Amino acid sequence: MFSKDTLFAVSLFPYLGFLWFLTRCQETPKLALIGFYVLLVFVGVTIPAGIYARIHYGEALANIDWLHGSAESWLSISNILVVLGFRQGIIEYQKKQEKTKVDD
Repeated sequence: MFSKDTLFAVSLFPYLGFLWFLTRCQETPKLALIGFYVLLVFVGVTIPAGIYARIHYGEALANIDWLHGSAESWLSISNILVVLGFRQGIIEYQKKQEKTKVDD
């Protein structure tokens, strides 16, 4: 029905909407928000890397280890930032809760 490339391109629009709402939300931890934006860097790196793999090697990106690993490192960085950001947000929330209990 749809090619994977078409589905990939169309999926960017809901993600951009997600980022728009997340950015407007004042409660989103900044580091997590940065992580979600770094995911766009991953997409931006993966597309040209895939084209390069196809033209230069005649293979799919997944078959060129050094190129695939380099592109995927951006996904790892994104995931780490999201996790650390929400971890930081949870810690700050717990501190606020403890302070509220002490003040009562």
